[in-house]
Amino acid sequence: MATYLEFEKKIKTIQEDIISAQVRHDYDVAEAFKRKLDKEVEKIYKNLSDFQKLQLARHLDRPYALDYINMIMHDKYEIHGDRHFRDDAAIICYMGYIGDQKVVVIGEQKGRGTKNKLKRNFGMPHPEGYRKALRAAKLAEKFNLPLLMLVDTPGAYPGIGAEERNQSEAIARNLLEFAELKIPTVSIVIGEGGSGGALAIGVADRFAMMRYSIFSVISPEGCAAILWNDPKKVEAATEALKITSFDLKELGLIDDIVNEPLIGAHREKEAAATAIKEYFLDEVEKLKAMSTDERLEARYNKLVAPGAFKDADEEPENTSLLDTILKPKAKKDDVKEIVLENNEKKEEESSSKEKEEK
Repeated sequence: MATYLEFEKKIKTIQEDIISAQVRHDYDVAEAFKRKLDKEVEKIYKNLSDFQKLQLARHLDRPYALDYINMIMHDKYEIHGDRHFRDDAAIICYMGYIGDQKVVVIGEQKGRGTKNKLKRNFGMPHPEGYRKALRAAKLAEKFNLPLLMLVDTPGAYPGIGAEERNQSEAIARNLLEFAELKIPTVSIVIGEGGSGGALAIGVADRFAMMRYSIFSVISPEGCAAILWNDPKKVEAATEALKITSFDLKELGLIDDIVNEPLIGAHREKEAAATAIKEYFLDEVEKLKAMSTDERLEARYNKLVAPGAFKDADEEPENTSLLDTILKPKAKKDDVKEIVLENNEKKEEESSSKEKEEK
């Protein structure tokens, strides 16, 4: 049974009316309701708040990595284990075909239902999951196969066992190794992109987000708890964090926005899968047209670009962020010194006048 969010209730009512009209074989009425549905969808989804987009990114009916893999891949088989500790079910790796292109796909899988969620650890990978992803990526490089990564995680698992097996090292190793892969790589955030858990399979030639996905350094709930100690301020935190695909595209932190259906991937799964497939195949063709050195150079330039700055014409010397912050304070201090000097001069002049009078 489909799940509807608070702002989707009108859509639910219209869709029920369409089904009712079709059952009665009243197709003219059904068509009228469909036109009404299109208008309502456009009205609602073109005016979504950042918090509503967050809700869509976490929607229970939104396709997960395995759903997309089953829809866009054929003749596939799964790659298991990291060859060090165990097979982490939160990371799935497949080798197969997308269209006529043989590929390797790595995805983060959340799972549905209590049993499946526990098996997938709610989409939070352990270190062995990231090491399995690296093993699959190296396998793709060995056979010169393009790599597609599907990001969907609230974050890397923060448990004691994960820390004991060196979670931070596993993520850092992936950042280094994925940056040096000699094959075309594409990474797409399909739902949640949470912190280092997303970055670990997010370093690629092309980094894209689906229309209603999010990518953040911390969850809005975590942000609200740290800054305000108030869970009711999640909406304010979501707005402040700038975590939607449109915000990140505007900031230049992602390359593209994958054009998932306006009504959302949770309502039109096949269309969303087609959008991912077409985007991946198009970008792979563009990347194949580049030499390996050109790809690596472009990837390096993209990775070091965030945080870069240019000097203003009136300030030829290099200035750091700290200098910029301290400048106004320095000016105030200068003014204070001048005032003190003037006061001292006045005191000296007045004392000298008093001596002369005496």
